[in-house]
Amino acid sequence: MKSSLRQVATFLAAAAICTSQLSAKNMVEQQQDSLLKSHKIVTIDGKPSNTQAHIDSVKSLIENFYYDQFRHFQDPDAPYFLFMSRDATLAMGIGGAVRMRGYYDWDGAIPAAGFAPYLIPMNPDPTKMKSFNTTPAGTCLFFRVIGQNKTLGNYQLYIEANFNGYQARDFHLKKAYAIINDFTIGYASSTFSDPSAMAPIVDAQGPSNKISPTSVLVRWMPTFKKNWVAAVSLETPSTALTTDSTTAKVDNWLPDLAAFIQYQWDRTSHVRLSGIVRSLSYRDLLTEKNHNKIGWALMLSSVAHPTDRITTYATINYGKGYESLGSDLMIGAYDLIPTTGVPGRLYAPASLGWSLGVQYNFRPNLFVSTSFSQTRFLPKDNINPDEYRYGMCGDINIFWNPTPRIQLGAEFDYGKRKNFSGQSRWAKRIGAVAQFSF
Repeated sequence: MKSSLRQVATFLAAAAICTSQLSAKNMVEQQQDSLLKSHKIVTIDGKPSNTQAHIDSVKSLIENFYYDQFRHFQDPDAPYFLFMSRDATLAMGIGGAVRMRGYYDWDGAIPAAGFAPYLIPMNPDPTKMKSFNTTPAGTCLFFRVIGQNKTLGNYQLYIEANFNGYQARDFHLKKAYAIINDFTIGYASSTFSDPSAMAPIVDAQGPSNKISPTSVLVRWMPTFKKNWVAAVSLETPSTALTTDSTTAKVDNWLPDLAAFIQYQWDRTSHVRLSGIVRSLSYRDLLTEKNHNKIGWALMLSSVAHPTDRITTYATINYGKGYESLGSDLMIGAYDLIPTTGVPGRLYAPASLGWSLGVQYNFRPNLFVSTSFSQTRFLPKDNINPDEYRYGMCGDINIFWNPTPRIQLGAEFDYGKRKNFSGQSRWAKRIGAVAQFSF
């Protein structure tokens, strides 16, 4: 484990050193610039000014639609139609994306649209060895307002809803928050996450160590000395415990505390250290007493551009009692598990996850990406031999944007699950996606 930590930390440091001196726009930023130009501006209170100051203000507001510390590759682009005030102090957009995925499994199909090693069938049903399916999951609508006010300063309002519910067709809320200067309040990505540090992938599941919780929170996130960003937040907890006949879950009664410190050298490159502390409560039914355990985790993450064509991605996370926040282990209930040989007691097991990825752009609108990730479950006590020990997965993807608003992609996924008994099994999938943004 120490060797893995050292290797990933070395990779992050090397990526930062190699890219911190680059000033020319890389191809990822060039693709963003092409999106910045693909907008129809509708002035809502008169004819706009054609001065350079006005043009710069319009460009600045549109850029704010894309600049987001928690933006993931699969998040929707800024809307094509933007309603803007004549003085360029207020912009409003309603947009979305139509996304269709198709996938094919063989040699034992994973029973889900997301390619998760945890779900690899160890003893596959002979009637379910192959599977072809499609899903509109990820199709979304969103509404965003960005403005400037003499009293409030800079502010944003954002609502997004996805078709990811029952059978991937029910409409449900994904995000809803307000940003006023350095403060965020609402249903948003956790401070203990870094979606932009995950390599592009067609599959919705992503790397096996993916940490991407969303919760109702209050966050303060100032930028200082130009290149440094810090954040601290209180977040609504959501825990998952494994109990037995001698224990019971206690309702959450304290918020999670999350924070990060980040160094960034351009709008798409950074290194971030994140952390979270959680309260995990349960009841000992034998002694009729409640107990509280502390869960915690750290994550080091980075996205960088060693050359104008190459982008590197890396994350590593370790902690105890944070499994429900993401990764393969969120499918189970591992924040607290029973202590072997001690009835009535639970403890917070450790887990380690990491992922490395690289993207190569042939052109700004055509690139390939690959990534490899692993999550290890590290309980201290003896555990059921059929329990998940670790999962790993890799992927190879190609993406092409024939226009700034249309994206096509294809991928090959491979993954492995290994249990504590030593039993293991591999899974394979090919998939494709077509996305149309507006």
